[in-house]
Amino acid sequence: MTIHPSQHTPAYPPADLSTCDREPIHVPGAIQPHGVLLAVDSDRHDIVMASANTSTELDLPARSLIGAPLSTAIGTGPAKRVAAAIALGTLGEPLRVTLHDVAGDLQDADVDLVVHRSGHRYVVEIEPAETTGMGASSYRTARAALNRLEATADVMGLSQVLANEIRDLTHFDRVMIYRFDEQWNGEVVAEARRDDLNPFLGLHYPSTDIPAQARRLYTVNWIRLIADIGYQPVPLHPVLDPDTEQALDLSFSMLRSVSPLHVEYLSNMGVTASMSVSLLQDGELWGLIACHHYSGAHRPPYDARASAEFVAQVASGMIADRERLDDRIQQMSAQRMLARLMNDLVSDTAAPHDALIHHPQVLELFGATGAAIFAEGRMLTVGSVPPASVVHRISAALDPGRGGPASTDHLAGLDGRLEEHADVAAGALRIATTPDRWMMWLRPAQDRTVDWGGDPLNAKLYDTEGPEVRLSPRKSFDLWRETIHHHSAPWEDWTLDVAEQLRTSVSGLLLQRSREQIVLAESVQREVLLPESPVVPGFDVSVHYRPAADNRLGGDWCDAFKLPHGRAAFVVGDVAGHGLAAATAMTQVRTAVRAYLVDGHSPGSCLDRLDHLVASTMDGLTLSVTVVVLSTDDGTGSIASAGHPAPVLRDAVGARLVDLSPRPLIGIGVEDRSEHDLDLGTSTMVLYTDGLVEQREVPFTKSQGVLVAKVEATEPRDDLLDWSRDVWASLTARRSELDDDRTMLVVRRRR
Repeated sequence: MTIHPSQHTPAYPPADLSTCDREPIHVPGAIQPHGVLLAVDSDRHDIVMASANTSTELDLPARSLIGAPLSTAIGTGPAKRVAAAIALGTLGEPLRVTLHDVAGDLQDADVDLVVHRSGHRYVVEIEPAETTGMGASSYRTARAALNRLEATADVMGLSQVLANEIRDLTHFDRVMIYRFDEQWNGEVVAEARRDDLNPFLGLHYPSTDIPAQARRLYTVNWIRLIADIGYQPVPLHPVLDPDTEQALDLSFSMLRSVSPLHVEYLSNMGVTASMSVSLLQDGELWGLIACHHYSGAHRPPYDARASAEFVAQVASGMIADRERLDDRIQQMSAQRMLARLMNDLVSDTAAPHDALIHHPQVLELFGATGAAIFAEGRMLTVGSVPPASVVHRISAALDPGRGGPASTDHLAGLDGRLEEHADVAAGALRIATTPDRWMMWLRPAQDRTVDWGGDPLNAKLYDTEGPEVRLSPRKSFDLWRETIHHHSAPWEDWTLDVAEQLRTSVSGLLLQRSREQIVLAESVQREVLLPESPVVPGFDVSVHYRPAADNRLGGDWCDAFKLPHGRAAFVVGDVAGHGLAAATAMTQVRTAVRAYLVDGHSPGSCLDRLDHLVASTMDGLTLSVTVVVLSTDDGTGSIASAGHPAPVLRDAVGARLVDLSPRPLIGIGVEDRSEHDLDLGTSTMVLYTDGLVEQREVPFTKSQGVLVAKVEATEPRDDLLDWSRDVWASLTARRSELDDDRTMLVVRRRR
């Protein structure tokens, strides 16, 4: 079909796919010729615009009608009925009248008058009433159709019955139920047709076949008819509203002229008449009932079309109900599984993430073949999972930045580097409890074949060839088969809801476990932390401790106690980590150090034994510690330190660090018996953990220098506790940026 020049209206310049998405299809400035359109003002109902075919249909030129009352065009009786409908607000309902008081082709004709509001105008459309009898029993047919639709069990069954019923109502040669996917590609999911026509069932059509503005219009006007593809558009006079100088919005018009591109598209398919009825869910376009005719013009009567629209509206709700029911059944099954899983996790003594990854239903919950959990710096996996570096890349690609569920069935579309791992992970579902703690389920590639009604790339050539190429709607609708690679099975809608429930449940369990561990850790640490002023013969001792900012207990500890043979021991240490694990390890280490010292070992020997114990029995644990043993008579003795900051000595002259040779952290299995002599004399010794001085992006030696300066700046006093409190206050006035616990042990010979 070649589009006649007269089909180009002010809204429709010569057809070009480059402007397809920008066509102002709601203001075409023209109508189809099987009816007449009159626009009247809202006060007196005088005619302000008229379609050009009034000269043949009413024997009144459109120009002569401008400014005349509506009764001039259609007669007094019909005009009064229109005025009553406007007054009562019963717009959109057909008014069956006979035009006795007009001349032209509609003289004495039975017509349907349909009135709707367009901006500040009322639009009156006049369409000859069909006398074929096709619509005479439309109401009864529609009622029976609804009963048959209600009897269906699922969406596919309902769609097929819907196609059958709409064809019975409208007598089109082919009726298809056309469902959109997330990218607005369409699939024919049901079809009723003449026996001699080739089936379209199962065919897919690209989103470009129905441009965005057409889809928007389908959401406001449920039905559109093209009675004759070969029609010549009838322009409106005047083209622009004389008051607004804007084209008349025909979004709700039953006669609206359609895009020449769409006419050409249908003509290329061999269609001679068509009708589309929207299927909506929550105001969004779910699909269309697409009706095609191949044997000439076809105009179902208004009441048949209205019945089809009514059936489509009710069917839209039924489709939504069926889909929600299908999803609900699957979701309820998953929720029952989730409840059992969480019940098992609550009663499991293992850490929640460890218990989850090893649960027998962790993959079945989301129909996955692999899963990964990253928490506390560890990667836990089960099933088929790519290397850890790839899993981190997948997580980064899916991270929405808010921790909520995110999913895709095409990871390669997010990051092309992931395509080579599609055999294991083509799709993923991710949730996060904190930025550095997330869970992910994986699905492998599941290649599938899609049958298109013509090559879908045909309509997209403009994107690659540029605007200098004039494109027309595609002419080929032969079967074109495409194999989709590197996609997983899509994630069902309910998976995101269940994933969010799992995320919330695991977060709650982690919080509960964290509180339990804090309580237990506090209990453990209370047992091993020294009282503020422990009694050690020959020495005054002062102890200060503060947990991290969020009250997490760490691995700090200190000790001061009497040894045999007139000696005393003073110890400060820091086990890596926080919480119950650190507090428990700290208790074991503290007990071991006490035992070695009571057994007579020197500080250096004590640390060697401790290093062997930790390296051989406490896998992965590291700690720093300083051990001092002094004579209760004269304050002389020895000191050894492993990875721990050197103590500060404060005497009458000032403050300085104790000069110590560095020794590795405890737990790496390096023997070093080095220790140093120490004479406390009249000095005050300050032992501490690194949390007291460390600051982010500040060298430790500089932070340590600040500590020495503050110790020196605090004037010595006879009351050691009073002096140590001033030092502690000066060192803890600012919260530690590293959020660590802090300990200080102060020792001085008794005077």
